[in-house]
Amino acid sequence: RRPQRQIPRLAAAALSAASPPTTSQSRLAADHCPAPPRRRPLPAPAETPPPCGRSPKPPLPPPSPVAGSTLGQRPLLLHIVKALAHKIAGTMSFAGVSVVAGGGGRLPRPSAESDTIYSGSSAASRGSSYYHLLVVEGYSRIKDLPNGGTIMGRTFKAGGYRWVLRFHPNGYSPEDVGFISVYLVLDQDVARPLKVHLQFSLVDEVSKQDQAFIRAIKACDFSGSGSTWGRSCFIKGEDLENSEHLKDDCFTIRCDFIIAQAAAAAPLVKVPSSNISEHLSHLLMTKVGADVTFEVGHETFAAHRCVLASRSAVFMAQLFGPMKEGTTAAAIRIQDMEPDIFKALLGFIYTDLMPEMEAEREAEVEEGGAEEVTWLRHLLAAADRFDLQRLKSMCEERLLEHIDLSSVSAILAVAAQLQCCGLKEACLEFLKVQSAADLGQVMATSDWEHIGATDHSVLNQLIAKLASKV
Repeated sequence: RRPQRQIPRLAAAALSAASPPTTSQSRLAADHCPAPPRRRPLPAPAETPPPCGRSPKPPLPPPSPVAGSTLGQRPLLLHIVKALAHKIAGTMSFAGVSVVAGGGGRLPRPSAESDTIYSGSSAASRGSSYYHLLVVEGYSRIKDLPNGGTIMGRTFKAGGYRWVLRFHPNGYSPEDVGFISVYLVLDQDVARPLKVHLQFSLVDEVSKQDQAFIRAIKACDFSGSGSTWGRSCFIKGEDLENSEHLKDDCFTIRCDFIIAQAAAAAPLVKVPSSNISEHLSHLLMTKVGADVTFEVGHETFAAHRCVLASRSAVFMAQLFGPMKEGTTAAAIRIQDMEPDIFKALLGFIYTDLMPEMEAEREAEVEEGGAEEVTWLRHLLAAADRFDLQRLKSMCEERLLEHIDLSSVSAILAVAAQLQCCGLKEACLEFLKVQSAADLGQVMATSDWEHIGATDHSVLNQLIAKLASKV
């Protein structure tokens, strides 16, 4: 077993990989691909980075376990990675870490905590950009594995999909002998192919890990379980051994990938939007099953006791409380309310929509807005009377649009009476910026006289606002 003193060096390498790239490091690197083999050169990137790699031609049969090498996670290293994950700065989301260890003994099976560290991803908050680290320990003991020898990583999740890294210390196919091959494998079936921008780099090759650089790489298609893309000639083994990337017989490969999914396919089943308000409105209009009648002015309205009681605590007490009404044939009399206001109130109860004025009143509104303000004020009072808070807020919102010199005193009076704090504040702010002549015009109205006689707090609040602008 490797001494624990080597672990901090791995942590330092991982931390340096997580640091945000500098301006110079963010430029497209001229050495995007590693030194190519003499037999099969890789295309050198020009202005556009090269594609992420090629998919292996015919897939090899499932590899047998390679003697002397296993995949696992050391507890101490995992605690270091867990700590680093909270400090990682950058644009890619951390999607876990795998550890490849060479040597005689097998690593112990990871604990439940290790599995959580391994597969846990903080990627949800950052969209579709992820990276996964593959830490290779004891490289000298696995570099001479036969060509095609495969080491599979543990499954991790990113973007809602399962993935796994496949590692070949001595190349995947015969033409890759002497090179390290590494691939990203989709480990589940998908309804439609995934478009993925993919990049492999050594952990301290920061210039290759810039998100804009990776997005410029041609996307690969992952069509289903076993779909594989990567680098067959990632780096030559002897070049790695002579580089600074190999430290204490260990190195780390970073896999960056951006999932750029196509538009979702049309669903086979389309759920229609809710139309319960239409059905309840039809029930109110047809009076089918109506079991209570209201008399308002010279008009009568049939309704359904259960619907009214379910929407209003006042109707619940009136129709089903100890002093319940409407159990006989006699209609319930509604005092101090106009028929059109009660009709609008019932319309809201059945549909949960803001009522509209009737046609004969709309003609008067076109000539001036005073009639609509009066209608809204009365509907606001009715909503407060029957404890319909949503309708009350709707009326307040509509009245905000009608505040002017001719209506502000009437709106302020009803706002103060019904404790509509937002509406009252809007009226006072409007008065605050008016001239002395305009204020005199407002204070000459009967509504203002009513305010002065019934609510002195409104006058005090207005005085305070006027004093604040001096």
